[in-house]
Amino acid sequence: MTPPPKPATARPADRILLEGPNSRLRDLRLVLGAFTDFIRGFRVLHFVGPCVTVFGSARFGDGHPYYAVGREVGRRLTDLGFTVMTGGGPGLMEAANRGARENGGRSVGCNIELPFEQDPNPYLDRVVSCEHFFVRKVLLFKYSYAFVALPGGIGTMDELFEALTLIQTKKVENFPVILVGVEYWAPLVAMLDRLAAEGAIATKDRDLVLVTDDLDLAMRHLQVYAVERFGLRARRVPQAKRWLGEKAFAGPNPGR
Repeated sequence: MTPPPKPATARPADRILLEGPNSRLRDLRLVLGAFTDFIRGFRVLHFVGPCVTVFGSARFGDGHPYYAVGREVGRRLTDLGFTVMTGGGPGLMEAANRGARENGGRSVGCNIELPFEQDPNPYLDRVVSCEHFFVRKVLLFKYSYAFVALPGGIGTMDELFEALTLIQTKKVENFPVILVGVEYWAPLVAMLDRLAAEGAIATKDRDLVLVTDDLDLAMRHLQVYAVERFGLRARRVPQAKRWLGEKAFAGPNPGR
């Protein structure tokens, strides 16, 4: 059962954590709360298999042109054997989860507890709800071998640049990053070109991103630079241990 959204007057844990020094006891409680977020997420997502995380706007609902694109992206990702992971919310996140579910694939979400816009969508096989944004982002990146960004706003840009920063600084492997929507992302591409021209980023950093409207090309890119590069077809999902109260994911494609 989905818990009711928190009232707009509630002070989110992130705000309390970031507001400056607290008492030692309160800071300890905040750290333990984040720890609980992490453990809950690890237990829920441990058995979901190799994921691709799809970013996208929560505001572009069914009827928006990119909603249909998001559904097709979700469907095609499951054809490659991936579990589709999103931020778990509505809009284009829902579209990707919906496409995965409708194609018989795995669909999971890392939701964030907010007073608006962010109830879990109904197309999730598994969902973990986080109090902290930084915990949510760690979970989105921890289980993914590629990132697909559909059109979105500040949250989408935040997650996209977090992924690029982790790849650029070699904190994670050189996972493929795909932006779907050439016209939509054109201003961002122009900005990246300007950054490269000014020397603010290396030219090779500009090449971390594939921008396309061609989903066939996008899936071929993932096949070569994710599935084949990391040998995903040979990987096996860990076995659940009943004595730890773990529950295996009962979806398709358990070995991919």
